[in-house]
Amino acid sequence: MIKEIPILIENGTIVTDESSFKGDILIEEGKISDIGSDLQLPGGGVEVIDASDLYVFPGGVDAHVHMELPLGQGVFSADNFESGTFAAVKGGTTSIIDFVTPERGQPLLQALKERKELAAKSLCDYGFHMTITSWNDNTPTEMKKCVDKEGIASFKLYMAYRDTIGLGDAAVIKVMDAAANLNALVMVHCENSDIIGFLQKKFLAKGKKSPGYHPRSRPPEVEKEAVVRALMLAKMTNCPLYIAHVSTKEAAAEIAAARESGQKVLAETCPHYLLLDEKKYGLPGFAGAAYVMSPPLRAGEHAGALWKAIKSESLQVVSTDHCSINMKDRQKLGAGDFSKIPNGVPGVEDRLSLLYTYGVLQNRISINQFVEITSTAPAKILGLYPRKGTIKRGSDADILIWDPTNKGIISTKTQGFICDTNIYEGFPVKGKPHIVITNGKIAYEDDIIKLVKGSGKYLSREAFLMEQF
Repeated sequence: MIKEIPILIENGTIVTDESSFKGDILIEEGKISDIGSDLQLPGGGVEVIDASDLYVFPGGVDAHVHMELPLGQGVFSADNFESGTFAAVKGGTTSIIDFVTPERGQPLLQALKERKELAAKSLCDYGFHMTITSWNDNTPTEMKKCVDKEGIASFKLYMAYRDTIGLGDAAVIKVMDAAANLNALVMVHCENSDIIGFLQKKFLAKGKKSPGYHPRSRPPEVEKEAVVRALMLAKMTNCPLYIAHVSTKEAAAEIAAARESGQKVLAETCPHYLLLDEKKYGLPGFAGAAYVMSPPLRAGEHAGALWKAIKSESLQVVSTDHCSINMKDRQKLGAGDFSKIPNGVPGVEDRLSLLYTYGVLQNRISINQFVEITSTAPAKILGLYPRKGTIKRGSDADILIWDPTNKGIISTKTQGFICDTNIYEGFPVKGKPHIVITNGKIAYEDDIIKLVKGSGKYLSREAFLMEQF
């Protein structure tokens, strides 16, 4: 095997979740081997990257993505693992956590094997949350194998979608109890399935079928009720809880109160809840369908509350819930019935530029918080730290060299992911990746991806440690 030439990053402003300082970074054999100034270099030469006037961040960790997702009737989301991770790296994200979603009754490890085969195309490192879609006597044993043998330290539950992949409270309690015994994290999609179904049928019966009725069938109370219920069930089972894609001020307040009381709960939101609002569903014709995701976009006051929750650290992560869907597929499945429009929006490529532009540069968050919510916190929560999510000696050399002066406009014409729309179309951004390094190799430089299909590695993760929070 040809030994890789070490890389020396010089004169950059190194930014972690805790500090910012001028310094150099030496990378050898895929790891960060030294940090500081006047570093002792190995014999045989190094490849030098001048990072003067640039920031050096740990590579982004996106805790919540959906690549190559089946949507029904033979339709899949637009991005497969190759194109989706291409977009991730282009945007500065070097690790993703996707999902295994077994058919009801399917053995968990069988579903994992199938998902790994699809994910082998990934350009960056990847891991999985295991979704529990049904419960039987074998489920606890299978969950233990996921943790012990496969390094899957988190399980996903849906309180919505009860007819397909969601669970009722009795099964939720059993999963939480089993996860608690394994010191595993449970991620929950919090929406009340029964209320949603009731409202959907009520609107459809009155001929109200357009995309604008999607958010009306899932009002803020639908999320708040499910969050309160998930918090209570997790408390009763002593289960570490992670609440996905928080969209409302009410849900954020309930989470903050639970954390204040000492409960083991963490939560994320997404850029679209911070930067877009429900007015998008009022676009003419079927155009609002491009913004159909669940929970839906909310009224403007919710975004302000979510930014404040990030600032106060009652929300710890901003992930994307990336799921790109072409409009032709939304029309094929959902024209004439808003309840059948496939849910999902893209975001994995634009997350960091958006949060830097509208978070850091608008003084909503500090630059260290930017690193925390996009890299360090998800790595800690998901059992990847300090391998990922930081710049320390011995950590994987997943490094983002950031140009804070670069100005651009988000556009479908220049995006790396596959989709005929971009929900941030026309958004001005300032700051973007200049060079992205994954596992010690230059993966992206000056708008050119240098990775090949299958460069990514499967991430086996450690058990959850609440003490870090």
